[in-house]
Amino acid sequence: MAISVVDCALWDLKGKWANAPVYTLLGGPTRAEIPAYASMLGYSLDPELVQERVQEVVSQGYAATKWFFRDGPTDGAAGIARNLRLVRTLRESLGPELDIMLDCWMSWDVPYTIQMADRLEEYHPRWLEEPVLPDKIEQYAEIRRNVRIPISGGEHEYTRWGLKELMDAGACDVLQPDIYWAGGISEMQKIIALASAYDLPVIPHGHSTPATAHVIAAWPQTTCPILEYLVKWNEIHQFFLKTPLKPVGGKIILPTAPGLGMELDEAKIEKQTDIND
Repeated sequence: MAISVVDCALWDLKGKWANAPVYTLLGGPTRAEIPAYASMLGYSLDPELVQERVQEVVSQGYAATKWFFRDGPTDGAAGIARNLRLVRTLRESLGPELDIMLDCWMSWDVPYTIQMADRLEEYHPRWLEEPVLPDKIEQYAEIRRNVRIPISGGEHEYTRWGLKELMDAGACDVLQPDIYWAGGISEMQKIIALASAYDLPVIPHGHSTPATAHVIAAWPQTTCPILEYLVKWNEIHQFFLKTPLKPVGGKIILPTAPGLGMELDEAKIEKQTDIND
């Protein structure tokens, strides 16, 4: 993770030195805007509030949204009912055209995931994310062989070798490495190139909107089709930036400033401490 941060900072510096956005240094852009999906981490699963917030998502132009289950194998029949209620509410609120993604919090197991996938199939989710712990690669593969809903994962894998284990095992339909965890922009370029040889799309875990947008912009839409925008957390993470990168009409418009475009807004900084003090 430390190497990832340093690597991204070096790409930012290189872009400023070259007076070019980082995506240009990576060979892009392949497009002027990137579709984003509304990732709803931290929001209530109360059905009325879900319906209200989904309507907001639609009004803001998003064509896809991701929600996070709270219940798993230890929560019994009541937990299954709550999970099904969430997805039913989403589909009824969104209609048949918009995409639903579902995150399992790494907290399920093989039998439970197969059972839930069978019940969820009628709602046509775009994927089930991280059904089991990251190191249980064979369980990932077993789930993928036995369900008809696409399986995503990989945000807790590191470097191209970690992601390659998932690819070789046939464990995922969608790969989600995090730029600030997996090795930085340099390593992400290698991961995506490797994934393209397996015909697997890469949709990075969405901690950093600017870095993610620059990487995605350098690749074809078939390889990196969409950007995760954590509606609550990416707002917080970008608070101190002069020009936070936010979706407009459900799409990220590529920035044109040199580097990653992550200059700090001095007016928002109340106090600074010298590192030598």
